[in-house]
Amino acid sequence: MSTTSFKPVAAEPVDEQNGLIYGVSAQELEIIGGQAIDAKAKAYCPYSLFRVGASLLLRQSTTSEPATIEGANVENAAYPVGTCAERVAFGTAVVQGHKLGSFKAVAVATDIDDFCSPCGMCRQFLREFLSLETPIFMFNKEGKYIVRTMGELLPLSFGPDVLPPREQLKKEREGDKAKAA
Repeated sequence: MSTTSFKPVAAEPVDEQNGLIYGVSAQELEIIGGQAIDAKAKAYCPYSLFRVGASLLLRQSTTSEPATIEGANVENAAYPVGTCAERVAFGTAVVQGHKLGSFKAVAVATDIDDFCSPCGMCRQFLREFLSLETPIFMFNKEGKYIVRTMGELLPLSFGPDVLPPREQLKKEREGDKAKAA
């Protein structure tokens, strides 16, 4: 599929408010959707032949164009050490200095008819960097999409906001040691 004239099409009704879908403009969705689809061509998947592309929409841009980062899955002959497209994109983002709060949306694209959400490991990984309200747009091989929030994909999630401050944990641990002595 060529994305030079890519126009995202929702496969189910989406909640649009002020022309935005989960806070993402049509232009931004077109860009990250097209990039996720294009990123599939960069996938290294000689074993599964299952191509996945991902694109991250950053909150801050220094230009008039939305800032994005893309990734593709990278497999290995030892299957468990392969890396999913979403984690490749987020790893790149972290190396570039982005962190929790930097991301506005995520797009993921595959070559299958159905919509493929991030795997369980990726969901937990994404949760480290995304708020529960962040939209994840999932594109099928036809370029149609469905969208779910991080909270919908990983309900009752464990994220950095759940952890007590390090100082509190340290104080509690020291208190436990003192009681045991």
